Amino acid sequence: MKIVVLDGYTLNPGDLSWDPIAGQGDLTVHDRTAADDVVARIGVAEIVFTNKTVLSRAVLDACPAIRFIGVLATGYNVVDVAAATERGVVVSNIPTYGTAAVAQFATALMLELCHRVGAHDASVHDGEWFRRPDWCYWLNPLVELAGKTLGIVGFGRIGQAFGRIGQALGMTILAFDAYQDESLESPTLRYAGLDELLSQSDVISLHCPLTETNRGMIDAAALAKMKPTAFLLNTSRGPLVVEQDLADALNAGRLAGAALDVLSSEPPARDNPLLTARNCIVTPHIAWAAQAARQRMMTIAEENLAAFLAGRPINVVRP
Repeated sequence: MKIVVLDGYTLNPGDLSWDPIAGQGDLTVHDRTAADDVVARIGVAEIVFTNKTVLSRAVLDACPAIRFIGVLATGYNVVDVAAATERGVVVSNIPTYGTAAVAQFATALMLELCHRVGAHDASVHDGEWFRRPDWCYWLNPLVELAGKTLGIVGFGRIGQAFGRIGQALGMTILAFDAYQDESLESPTLRYAGLDELLSQSDVISLHCPLTETNRGMIDAAALAKMKPTAFLLNTSRGPLVVEQDLADALNAGRLAGAALDVLSSEPPARDNPLLTARNCIVTPHIAWAAQAARQRMMTIAEENLAAFLAGRPINVVRP
């Protein structure tokens, strides 16, 4: 049985092992695959793993041997799942590997907006401390989070994990989600409508999946509801935010800051307005990428394949 990994470098740049998957067939791993090479590299492979390489209806038509597609991520929009299902191809994703890593990274972004640790470190190394007449200095207002309100849009596994961190920092949590588990509510956590969350929160963090109904949900109208002192975090999906609207709000001082690990196009265009916006931190979609999280992903990918081969597929996604 032939197994092909189309873009393995992102998951495993060399610090993990493909052996568990290799033990289940004749494995070929490509670090990256250009769109023009996808069909040729799949060939007669029955098992295909992809992270961001697109498997369209046309690719599936050209590769009829495919029986199983393993998505090396939680999001599976790179696969035409409807076309796969029509052909009896099982598609499995990896839904739970990065909860702790992403919640921790969202915390890092929040704290960086509050304290700008990186900028202060660079300033000291550039000699600024030596030149100052006082024993300490700060480059921007430092924000204490205790007593402030954290609004979390999307209160699933990651949103809840981030909420617990916020509570540990002394914050009150407002949660917005289509599915509400009232057993989670407490004196420091309650569900709220989106408008209330936007207007009352000091920090707003996005943890919801991208759908056609919430695409562009953070637009000029939503931003106008936020406090001018608020921070916006996004470790979910870039298209949740209308980037020009956010840049305009930041540059006009209508929002205090934003920290984003995701953009609408990745890698971004050089003229993406957020790259030059005031008080905007952008990181290259790495919230998920701690080694421990990637190891969990590798383990679950192998489990997905083993379950499929045993006739009991798990983590199956459907159109």
